Amino acid sequence: MNETSQQRQSNNLRAVRIGLDTHDQPVIITHRNCPLCRSEGFSAHARVRIGNGAKRVIATLYQIESDWLEPGQAALSESAWRLLNIHEGDEIHLSHPQPLDSLGRVRGRIYGQPIDRQAMNGIIADIAAGRYADIHTAMFLTTMASRGLTDEELVSLTEAMISAGERLEWPRSPIVDKHCVGGLPGNRTTPLIVAIVAANGLWMPKTSSRAITSPAGTADTMETLAPVHLDLAELRNVVEREGGCVVWGGAVRLSPVDDMLIRVARVMDLDAEGQLITSVMSKKIAAGATHLVLDLPVGETAKVRSRADADHLAEKLDLVASAFGMRSRVLITDGRQPVGRGIGPALEARDILAVLNNESDAPDDLRERSVELAGAVLELANVAEPDQGRALAEQTLTSGGAWKKFEAICQAQGGLREPPRAHRTLEILAEQDAEVVAIDNRRLGRVAKLAGAPGAPAAGVGLHVRVGDRVSRDQALYTIHADTLGELNYAREFALHNQDLIRLGQV
Repeated sequence: MNETSQQRQSNNLRAVRIGLDTHDQPVIITHRNCPLCRSEGFSAHARVRIGNGAKRVIATLYQIESDWLEPGQAALSESAWRLLNIHEGDEIHLSHPQPLDSLGRVRGRIYGQPIDRQAMNGIIADIAAGRYADIHTAMFLTTMASRGLTDEELVSLTEAMISAGERLEWPRSPIVDKHCVGGLPGNRTTPLIVAIVAANGLWMPKTSSRAITSPAGTADTMETLAPVHLDLAELRNVVEREGGCVVWGGAVRLSPVDDMLIRVARVMDLDAEGQLITSVMSKKIAAGATHLVLDLPVGETAKVRSRADADHLAEKLDLVASAFGMRSRVLITDGRQPVGRGIGPALEARDILAVLNNESDAPDDLRERSVELAGAVLELANVAEPDQGRALAEQTLTSGGAWKKFEAICQAQGGLREPPRAHRTLEILAEQDAEVVAIDNRRLGRVAKLAGAPGAPAAGVGLHVRVGDRVSRDQALYTIHADTLGELNYAREFALHNQDLIRLGQV
């Protein structure tokens, strides 16, 4: 046996499957006295290259001292197990990973050096391949947030993110889409818009995100009504049958790096403009959209705080759309308060159903915003004449055509569901006769998150008042919904210490 063969054999360990869920982060666990780790200088939290035949993965190393693992064994997380496609007891080969040249470009940008197209492709390729630890991805996100991206970097990053995943092509045009930049609790217009425009013959393959920093994402809400975890073939089948869908984008590998960035950004509680723009546009372009309507709510406690910020963001979104040959239209809307009554997946879903079924107590603001945005989509795609889109959208909703189409889409995705209800509720009451002066979107969303949303789909907040409403002492301002007493009390404590999140003024 030559020296190289001996070295390779000495760097082998036997794989042990323990069912460790680390989401999409590959992890390897060895005994602290593992001879291989000691000879190679691998210590806890090192980055290690694991090989199994032709497959390779970079994983983070953790070590234990108990007899649970033998020195010649290595336990792998489920994500590493899947990527390597191995079996219990297989030999895996450990080595030092190659230096990442792309990390140097990330470090350079911290000090003001721009990232060109080739370097951007390298960064995204390394992230997609799992070569970046979370701390490296956090470096990249931080430099985007602190220094912003140039126009060239925006286009390059969008292109790189598209190239790292699948890209849908459709046998017809136009393919329409809609996106809201977020920051407005309860603003769940997407399922309504998909139903309206699909009922008018357009195709709208809507891939949606789960919550990043909010109490619910569109995919979280839609999942209480129908399955959203569809693969590309299933998505295509639904759209070709019904003209539209609302599915989770993470399941179809459209711009998969975006979901990797979102996961780290969620932990950092970070919403960088560059990430927002490239996240939106990479997924829309990868989904095959040719026409896109963008909703930018503006308000003091929304994601976009001022009209000037909205105009700047609209300009950048239009710039990226134009670079990829997409027609876009931006609507700057009122973001001073939540939309609808429900804040949280199931509560928002019930608002959607109320609007679709033309119920007398359906939230008017959700209906009006959905009609406005759907009308803009119909006009952009030339299904409706200029200034006639809203009327067509309204007629589609009033006639029941939108509900019929939505029901068909849900059935095609796997069946229409009844949204769950929380086991516990608590009303937060007004302390005086007063007028509602302002509602803090962020803190009200925080109450819903503390109550368990979106992880507990039935959890959240039911809002009972709007800005301008007059309320009486002991009248319910909002209701907290939670599945457990602990979460209910956690949200209640925050609510009682933030009673001004619904600001009341003298009548």
